[in-house]
Amino acid sequence: MKEETLQTVDINRIKNFAGLTDEHAVGNDFLIGEIKGDGSGNTNLLLPLLRYPIRFDGYIIAFIKNGHFHLDLNLRSYDLHQRSLLMVAPGNIVKLSPQLGAELDNSELFFVLVSRTFMSSIRFDINKVFQDSVRMMSNPCVTISGSDLALAEEYYAITKKILISRRSNKLDIVGSLFTSYLLFQVDLWSSRRGEIDYGETSRSSARVNQIFQQFITLVAEHHKSERGMAFYADKLCLTPKYLSKLVKQATGRSAPDWIDSFVILEAKNQLRYTDKTIKEIVFSLNFPNQSVFYKFFKTHTGKTPSEYRKG
Repeated sequence: MKEETLQTVDINRIKNFAGLTDEHAVGNDFLIGEIKGDGSGNTNLLLPLLRYPIRFDGYIIAFIKNGHFHLDLNLRSYDLHQRSLLMVAPGNIVKLSPQLGAELDNSELFFVLVSRTFMSSIRFDINKVFQDSVRMMSNPCVTISGSDLALAEEYYAITKKILISRRSNKLDIVGSLFTSYLLFQVDLWSSRRGEIDYGETSRSSARVNQIFQQFITLVAEHHKSERGMAFYADKLCLTPKYLSKLVKQATGRSAPDWIDSFVILEAKNQLRYTDKTIKEIVFSLNFPNQSVFYKFFKTHTGKTPSEYRKG
């Protein structure tokens, strides 16, 4: 039997592990840190936390200056290399490669971890960055220019100076600076949009896209318990038929298809990364019985849950 490997971690959990360089935090809300591999093997100290997949309860922004390493994000593999920018929203499941120690020992990166609470407290529409779900789910990693990376480093350096100062209102100061950084991030991400084919309708109206972002945010939060269109339509004060039309218009995919995608991803993660029985997974995803779950899973994946678990 496998051990229970899928953990939800927060900033406090991460900052207690060795292996970070110049790590600075404000409570459980905001943390910046660096990993600078020097060939000494010190980065292996991170492995007790990162050996297994984790679900980070917050936002992650990471810049890779040098080197490369691999990670799985929601069961998809990505190759991070020099000048990569990675952005991860809450609830996504991250798993690093078995060769992580060697890869990090020859890499250099800096990152920002932000809690949901902190993000909701600043004056910024986070939908502009993280909840642009079509793009984020299609490719959370892009390559940026050297000048963009240098500017991001300057933001990082200023933030670090604030965090090591004796100011009593550090979080407020950092919040204002981080808002400025996010505006830079929006422009940076937008400039890279044309490099990736997202299969979306780029001419959709702002209103339609706004509804879709609200819908997908609700699905991300409630898909384990709610799979019916009526629930989401009611939350958005729309009829199920009209919501379905708007989602289809915005993305080319039906609303039930989006809901099912989240449910399948959650089922795959639990099958692959936990020791839960099929019965326990059925219960956690609010299926009426195992038979219904088996049929749903096989229809979407071509395999039974047991076959998928065996690899």
